[in-house]
Amino acid sequence: MSDSEDYSRGFGGEALAARLRRASERMDRDGARVYAARGIRFEQRWYGVLRQLVEHDRPMGVGEIATILRITHVSVSEASRSMEKAGLVVSRASAEDGRRRLMELTEEGRAMVARLAPLWEAFNATARELDAEAGEIVRLLDRLDDALDRKSMFERIMARISLDEPEIDANM
Repeated sequence: MSDSEDYSRGFGGEALAARLRRASERMDRDGARVYAARGIRFEQRWYGVLRQLVEHDRPMGVGEIATILRITHVSVSEASRSMEKAGLVVSRASAEDGRRRLMELTEEGRAMVARLAPLWEAFNATARELDAEAGEIVRLLDRLDDALDRKSMFERIMARISLDEPEIDANM
C-alpha cells in the first residue's frame, strides 16, 4: 500500500496519535484472535490488571493499579468490573478504609493465569521480535513518554495557539 492509499501515513508526524491508536488496535485485534483460536474467553484490556495482581500476589486497589500502569482509574475500573463478572477477580472493602475496594484473583483467575502463561510467553516473544524488526520502537516510545513528561501535548498546543491566534472574547 502506498502512502497515497494510506490516509494517515500520508500525514507523517501529524498523524502520530492516529498511527499509535491504529497500531494498538491491530495488535489488540490479533491478540483477541489468538485467544479465540485457542477457545479462551479473555479480553486484552484485562492483561495489565491481571499481571499486577499476579506480580504483587496481594489484593490491590484500582487507583494503585492505575498508577503503576499509568492509565486512567476509569480504564482499570471498567476492566476490573468485567473481570469480576467473568469470575477472575473478587472485590472487597478494605479493612483499613471501607470506602476503598480491593480486588484479588479468584481460584478461577489463578487457573486462567496458569493456562495463559504459555500463550503470554508467545505474545512476549512476538512483541520482542516486532520491536527488533521495527528498529527498537519501544526505545523510541520511551523517548516519546519522556518528551510528554517534560511538556504535555496540551501545553505544547496551547503555547502554539496562544502565539498564533488571539483569544476569543466570550463577551462578544
